[in-house]
Amino acid sequence: MVDGLFFLAVGALGWGLSLATYRAVARWNGWPLGTAQTTVPALTMTLGILSAATGLVFALARGPMHGGMVILVFGVALAIFWSGFLRVGAQSALFLAPLSAAALIIAWLARALGF
Repeated sequence: MVDGLFFLAVGALGWGLSLATYRAVARWNGWPLGTAQTTVPALTMTLGILSAATGLVFALARGPMHGGMVILVFGVALAIFWSGFLRVGAQSALFLAPLSAAALIIAWLARALGF
């Protein structure tokens, strides 16, 4: 059985962390910044923090014995890979982080309501 909420939480946490930290990492390493990172850095950081917080809250709600710790580890690993390996491609987290966070919230509410 595939746990879709698990993958959405890992995505929200990983892409959110990547988005929230990319500006600092890119400046430190001399990588180019995307248009959104240069023109509205507060918005991109806010999107990243909210997305990462959504994944983190879900991981905490699950608890360490039911996959919460794995979500944290995989989310941080995804953020490191996404920012470090993809560099400018990490700007795709601008779309992926809020989408995965929104999908996680919708699916989590649907499961809680019994759908």
